[in-house]
Amino acid sequence: MSHALSIHDERSHEMQSSPEHIVPWLGSTYRDRHGRGMRQPMFHMKMPQYRTRQGTFDNLVIAQFKRLATKFPKEVAQCDCAIEDVPPSVPLAWEEQRVALSQGFPAQHGERMRIVLYRMPIEHRSRDRYACELIIRDEITKRFAQLLGKDPRDIDPQWDMD
Repeated sequence: MSHALSIHDERSHEMQSSPEHIVPWLGSTYRDRHGRGMRQPMFHMKMPQYRTRQGTFDNLVIAQFKRLATKFPKEVAQCDCAIEDVPPSVPLAWEEQRVALSQGFPAQHGERMRIVLYRMPIEHRSRDRYACELIIRDEITKRFAQLLGKDPRDIDPQWDMD
């Protein structure tokens, strides 16, 4: 359901144009639909209270792709990244692990190559944020090297050393 107003709705246009009828969502703050509380976030988006585990995980993945883009800008530009909560429920027979941490999909049929990271198994294996960052780095490096047909140590010399 969209929250945007229709441009062609005449009543909403009249309410926006007349000074005595200001729509609440055009003001700086407005109350919730019951009129009791503010309808704004309590914390600024940069505050630690605002961050979620998913948002922190996304930021770690973005940081690793930015790091790879400094060394391989053309290859990273041709690669998409996706984050899913859990891997598919039926593991494939040829997978190395029973619980996959990531998957790589080569470019085919007009689609770009993709790396899919599975957030919950990675978070489950890491004891803190630093360990999670190392697992993400290793998984992205492994899948990226696999898609390019290179050794992971050619992509990142520190791969799988920690």
